[in-house]
Amino acid sequence: MSEESLTALSATKAAAEIARGAISSEEYTRACLDRIEAVEPKVQAFAHLDTEHALTQARERDEWRKSGRPIGPLHGVPVGIKDIIDTSDYPTECGSPALSGRTPRHDATVVARLRAAGAVIIGKTVTTEFAYFSPGKTRNPHDPERTPGGSSSGSAAAVAAQMVPLALGSQTNGSIIRPAAFCGVFAMKPTHGLVPRTGVLPLSRTLDHVGPFARSIDDLALALDVIAGYDSEDPDTRPIATGGYSKIASEDFPLPPRFAFVPTPVWNKADAQTHEAFEGLAEELGEACFKFDLPDRYAAAWDAQRVIMATEMAHNLGKLIDKGGELISKTMRDLIEEGRKTTAVRYLAAVADAEPLRQSLNQLFQQECTAIITPAAPGVAPKGTATGNPAFCTLWTYVGLPAITIPLMTGEGGMPLGVQLVGPSGDDARLLRTARALVKELSKN
Repeated sequence: MSEESLTALSATKAAAEIARGAISSEEYTRACLDRIEAVEPKVQAFAHLDTEHALTQARERDEWRKSGRPIGPLHGVPVGIKDIIDTSDYPTECGSPALSGRTPRHDATVVARLRAAGAVIIGKTVTTEFAYFSPGKTRNPHDPERTPGGSSSGSAAAVAAQMVPLALGSQTNGSIIRPAAFCGVFAMKPTHGLVPRTGVLPLSRTLDHVGPFARSIDDLALALDVIAGYDSEDPDTRPIATGGYSKIASEDFPLPPRFAFVPTPVWNKADAQTHEAFEGLAEELGEACFKFDLPDRYAAAWDAQRVIMATEMAHNLGKLIDKGGELISKTMRDLIEEGRKTTAVRYLAAVADAEPLRQSLNQLFQQECTAIITPAAPGVAPKGTATGNPAFCTLWTYVGLPAITIPLMTGEGGMPLGVQLVGPSGDDARLLRTARALVKELSKN
């Protein structure tokens, strides 16, 4: 199999080929590393990469498999890790010179679970400064004059450029869904609390999510099978059974799914091409889709999310930002100052107001639809270094519902235009299945 064929493999297919001995982890990892060497000067997706260390891991996976011992579902598959997620064998500098050289002693829980599943941790992908708005070096693989989005810029770009089949990112506002849409890959922001965040830079306990980037829905499900589940160190995870995402995602629906097209109160922020594309998508789905306008009370969600994010980031990162001085961007320092000025009453109201909105949306799912369809971003990736507007992700992050972006359409200059699906809280497996059904349905046309 050629290197080009190897790097085009999905994580699911690569894991299966390695498991049956058709290819080795070393062979596959080397192909990914060669691909990185070829396109990294243009894309710049990696913050830290050690070729020999990655190959050593791959050889160890091959020896393990040859010994006849049981192997995990990602055995021998290279995975990129966003540089706010701790790794014991790579620096974790959070996109800031203020943390230059920081090397954690322990893996984040999600990294430990990836290793236990047999994955090769190939390197650390670029993040914006402290996973906020100040951009890193990464460029969009489809057009280097455009942003890859943020804050999980390197993870989205690395998967899109076929450097790795799978990567992890995080979202506190729009940092998984938006860059995936801009780079034309699949990604998932799971239900809040489904994936543990122990060992991940804490921005906002209320809003932080960790999720995967991939090139197929099957790969998202496979990743979730590995990283989801209870962790006693993360108080927002729950000791309930998880798993079975790959199995459920691959099943056929007993009844065709029904979609609610929700423009949201920020519909005016989307460009004309996005308006036309989504109205056309709703029309194409016919009776399987209906338009639903959210009640007026939802308009407050965008301000509430900002209040929570600024306040909790000021609490979690304030001392670090103060110590960093001029090494910290003005954008970050201004946010910390904003958070420090927030009153307790305003913050507590913002937190409390999320629950009735979440419950109302869950009722919509129970009574009217299987999933919500809405844009993942206002349009295609903009030119320049600014990471883009997360407005179409904000509500779903605020209420903690699971969301998936699917590269179903194109816009200006043939750039990807992502479709975002949102599902009920805790029903991530069915949302994956719904996404698969949507892709299948539209592929007929």
